[in-house]
Amino acid sequence: MGKTVRVKRKKLNIVKFLLILLILYLFFYGGYYLLTFPIKNIFVIPDTPFFRQIINDQTVLDDAKIDNYPSFFLTLGSTIRKRLLKNPHIKEVKVQKKWLGKVYIYITEQPKLFFDLTKEKIVLGDQSTISFDIRINHVPTLINYVPDTVYDIFCQKMTLINNDMRIKISEIQYKPNDVDEERFLLTMDDGNYVYVTLYTFEKINQYNSILSQLGDKNGILYLDAGNYFEIFD
Repeated sequence: MGKTVRVKRKKLNIVKFLLILLILYLFFYGGYYLLTFPIKNIFVIPDTPFFRQIINDQTVLDDAKIDNYPSFFLTLGSTIRKRLLKNPHIKEVKVQKKWLGKVYIYITEQPKLFFDLTKEKIVLGDQSTISFDIRINHVPTLINYVPDTVYDIFCQKMTLINNDMRIKISEIQYKPNDVDEERFLLTMDDGNYVYVTLYTFEKINQYNSILSQLGDKNGILYLDAGNYFEIFD
């Protein structure tokens, strides 16, 4: 007869079992906590203070769909950027996510080149136009009609004007003469006038340094030809 072999059953190690359950619990709870950890702070940082004339911080949060402070880890910076770029006032967006649920949104404004009085629209840096019921501060006004052959290049030249210089221009008038059909007269907010052509348009960026050599006198600065200053009587 064969021998009967008894198999000794291993007793369940309660300590090890509970330890495994604890590890699994911590693993799944930790994962759940990370996935549901909300955005704690959102900082909207535009490149100019005039941006908030049109879009405030709440509008940015609404457009980015983060106004309810969703999951910090599941909300991608690329998604925020893509949503915000649909706004015509926004040219570029950079999103930085930092520790403790902080999100920094750096916004480059689509520059507002001028208010076209004949079209009753504001022309943006990409030459698209937007309408408003009220006028916006710090935007020069183009007060008369500009031929199509000149208009597009004029818009391109306006994008080359520094923002801090552009806001000092009160009015723009297309004013050709017998010599140059691409001539403009700029009315500055300090009471001076400046003549420029499309060829010399960028010289307006030197306006402050030129005036610093002229003292407190007002007059007409001819940057279209000759670069001289005619003092008012």
